[in-house]
Amino acid sequence: MRRRSVIPLGLAALLALPLTVLPGAEAEAADGLVSAGRPTASSSVEGSGFEPALAVDGSAATRWASQEGVDPQWLRIDLGSNHTLSRVKLNWEAAYAKTYRIQTSADGSTWTDVYSTTTGDGAVDDLTLSGSGRYVRMYGTGRGTPYGYSLWEFEVYGAPTGTGGGTGPAVPFGSHLKPYAAGTIKPSGSQATLDQKVVDYYNRWKAAFVRQNCGNGWYQVISPDADHPYVAEAQGYGMVIAATMAGADPDAKKIFDGLVKWKIDHPSSINPDLLAAEQDVNCRSVNGGDGATDGDMDVAYGLLLADKQWGSAGTYNYKALALKHIAAIKKDEVNPTTKLLKLGDWTSSGDQYYWLSRTSDWMVDHFRAFRAASGDTTWDAVRTAHQTQIANLQSGYASGTGLLPDFVVDTNTSPKPAPGQVLEDPNDGQYWWNACRTPWRIADDAVTSGDAKSLAAARKLNGWIKTKTGGDPNKIVNGYKLNGTALSADGDAAFFAPFAVAAMTDSGSQAWLDALWNKMVATPIGTDSYFSASIQLQVMITVSGNHWVP
Repeated sequence: MRRRSVIPLGLAALLALPLTVLPGAEAEAADGLVSAGRPTASSSVEGSGFEPALAVDGSAATRWASQEGVDPQWLRIDLGSNHTLSRVKLNWEAAYAKTYRIQTSADGSTWTDVYSTTTGDGAVDDLTLSGSGRYVRMYGTGRGTPYGYSLWEFEVYGAPTGTGGGTGPAVPFGSHLKPYAAGTIKPSGSQATLDQKVVDYYNRWKAAFVRQNCGNGWYQVISPDADHPYVAEAQGYGMVIAATMAGADPDAKKIFDGLVKWKIDHPSSINPDLLAAEQDVNCRSVNGGDGATDGDMDVAYGLLLADKQWGSAGTYNYKALALKHIAAIKKDEVNPTTKLLKLGDWTSSGDQYYWLSRTSDWMVDHFRAFRAASGDTTWDAVRTAHQTQIANLQSGYASGTGLLPDFVVDTNTSPKPAPGQVLEDPNDGQYWWNACRTPWRIADDAVTSGDAKSLAAARKLNGWIKTKTGGDPNKIVNGYKLNGTALSADGDAAFFAPFAVAAMTDSGSQAWLDALWNKMVATPIGTDSYFSASIQLQVMITVSGNHWVP
């Protein structure tokens, strides 16, 4: 293949932004290849088998390719820490860039051009340049063909500066720095392909539900299928997702901070360290302005993720906010007698909801994170209480299925499924629109901790649903009685996706997990249902190996 030498200095003055030309021999002697195998992200992917990671895998037989016929497009590499850069080498496939820039960034958000051209002609661009940053990207604005942009390899040469990673994420999406428990399985196929499918789905989810309404620097996750335009559960999902997707989305921290500002500016009327549960179209808290446990659990967890990702020395002290939120959950959303979660900070001793708990709030991995962050052993007791109730409910009321009910009553005496409508629906005692999340929540802990109780509960659910459907995820329906009798003929992502996380706990369920993954990948986002889309996205994050506990 034709190779192009470094652009002559005179021509560079016309075609490129100012850059320092270094003596080639000295640069190569001092600097090495620093991009091999590093986490990558891209603006788009043409299809399966053209993921961005293939441009840093050292093989000239694999490549990244963008969506065809669309400008601009970019491919980004995370070097993991700040580097001084001396050389970038682009090995173009036939679909090359005529007009493009090489850019660097300390945080993946603000970019500096270190090279630019309007006369690219493909083949190999071997560029000597000077710059620094943790992130490096090729930003293409003009295609050289009618197709897209495609690189066999994107090589960056330089050396670490020794100043650390700046404000970039410590656990960028796709880095897989937090391995799962031994024996956990993932869908078949390359890790790069799995990661890219998640990024693709995330981008669609973001476009559909992430908003900047009402000003004030706020970001919100809109909830068109909830009782109000904005609910705490959606904001909690958004915070966990944004912190986890850092490294794939250069705007992740900006979005997260906007969600933090929303949380601060919408305090619960009962405990101001918690988030008010519901807001109207004008972004005003309504319906009493009190807190909801499900949203508060994820808000606290998201803040802990953010502290690990970016540290707490910036605009917001994530760690301090998290600890306040965790203490507030303990004070007003944990029943001090049973150690089970209440429905929110609004229920208190003597009311009809005080001995009621919602199983979809039982996020065991969150309890572990709260314990680690706070040092408070109460969270060990809280975790044990919930795991005990999961086992008791499975054995006493769903021995053949492992299914949990939406709500549990009489938690102070003999906990049991709700006998009928106690809060939301006549199916409050069945596996319905709350409990559909429990296979995901239980198995999230199983795959990250390897805990025997969580593994047993997840495997029971997995064994039943795999048998019930004959291994066909299209047969999973919206809701079941605890004995396994179907309550609906519909099949929504909120119901089929969570079972994929449970499938990860069984080494004999590879084909079943693959079928569930393929169904998720083929399922379009319904822009009218943040609930199902947000659940599926978080499931895909876990199933691809990208969920981690701070």
